[in-house]
Amino acid sequence: MLATRYFKIWIGGLILLVLLIGGLAAPLLAPYDPQEQRLEDRLKPPSWNGQGSGGYLLGTDNLGRDILSRIIYGSRISLLVGATTVILAGFMGCFLGAIAGYFGKVADEFINKITEIFLAFPFLLLAIALMAFLGQGLVNVIIALMLTRWVQYCRVVRGEVLSLKERDFVLAARALGGRDFYILLRHVVPNTLASVTVIATFAMAIVIIAEASLSFLGLGVPASIPTWGSMLAEGRSYMYRAPWLTIFPGMAIFITVFGINLLGDGLRDILDPKLRGQR
Repeated sequence: MLATRYFKIWIGGLILLVLLIGGLAAPLLAPYDPQEQRLEDRLKPPSWNGQGSGGYLLGTDNLGRDILSRIIYGSRISLLVGATTVILAGFMGCFLGAIAGYFGKVADEFINKITEIFLAFPFLLLAIALMAFLGQGLVNVIIALMLTRWVQYCRVVRGEVLSLKERDFVLAARALGGRDFYILLRHVVPNTLASVTVIATFAMAIVIIAEASLSFLGLGVPASIPTWGSMLAEGRSYMYRAPWLTIFPGMAIFITVFGINLLGDGLRDILDPKLRGQR
């Protein structure tokens, strides 16, 4: 059982590492410029299936752009949006959740009301509404997704802080004259990091799917930047004539989300006290 948990972490981590290296080294790994149009080579099949030609391993799209190069460059956007959103949303949610749980009373009631407002809207629908208001752009995508994902961190951290603030080590620190914010940052918040880490891992997979959904709808980053979601949107008109336009970007999203979920599942099994002792 324990070996299975570590196996999940290794496989998930390996997938993420490959994607990270591919994104960082995209200019070196991509065989072509992802935006270069070669209309004479439009809708070329993958070269490895015996029908394609011209050295396009995964084929070309309706404008003659290399699919493999666009997928490699698209990983940059997915990982950047996923990681940045998770960090910003985690910081915001943990901060508000810690304040609500530790100080209670008015702060707790006010923050709870805000979380209820955000929870009243479906996650993706709220992101679409925010993007319609903010407009296209990488920064706007991150802001919109951050504003829809902080609530989960807030509620989990608040619940843990409510329990932790009554523990003996916190009461002892308070009795020794420790100030509230020092106790909160030094003794309370660090004990919530295990749960936050697991939440962040699964949240990253959700954010990547959300970014692809927004790009698919034309509400994500500008069309000049290759993303997996926009590739799916562009390929849907050619699904029967050139299915590789949608198959390969879809596989990229699936493998990425699968790897992140494996990693998150393994981390949860190891970090969760209820599961840690199981073999």
